[in-house]
Amino acid sequence: MEEYILSHIDAESEYLRRLYRDTHLQLLYPHMVSGHLQGRVLKMLTALLAPKQVLEIGTYSGYSALCMAEALPEDGLLHTIEINDEQETFTRKWLEGSPQAAKIRFYIGDALQLAPALGIGFDLIYIDGDKRSYIDYYEMSLALLNEGGCILVDNTLWDGHVLEAHPASAQTLSIQAFNDYVAADQRVEKVILPLRDGLSIVRKRA
Repeated sequence: MEEYILSHIDAESEYLRRLYRDTHLQLLYPHMVSGHLQGRVLKMLTALLAPKQVLEIGTYSGYSALCMAEALPEDGLLHTIEINDEQETFTRKWLEGSPQAAKIRFYIGDALQLAPALGIGFDLIYIDGDKRSYIDYYEMSLALLNEGGCILVDNTLWDGHVLEAHPASAQTLSIQAFNDYVAADQRVEKVILPLRDGLSIVRKRA
């Protein structure tokens, strides 16, 4: 089914194909990269939402940032924050060498500190950082989000582990807690898509 889907959607660029391959060859945990299908979904959602300012929490190799930046207008900006400074050399090379480089600002550090300091209201925020900090990222994102803006949250089905009654993993517990927290939050509209590892779409009410 996945092969069928990939053969019937927009192709990823040669640049993204090379980045995907290099991620698998050079980085630990290459399964964290978004990949073709999720990348096209992120681009499509960005195009539909038409944001001018985008925040990404968790850059990893830069694949998802490049996909969202593809859909931004020429005066749009994507600010992406990665906490792992060992990631900087690899990721900065791919971001700055891309056709989307002028639309991307790349930061190394803790998003909880860096994002509010930017002094920007965001139209779209993509959360894909430390799962144990998801509720903190979410609350910060709501405070920085413009009215009617959207938050996308990756990994919210956590490979099905959210169904475990007594999870041993702290990350699983955190994802379960996050999903319960958002489900009860009347400030937003929300839906979870069973895309790859789960993608939540959260819209801030006006």
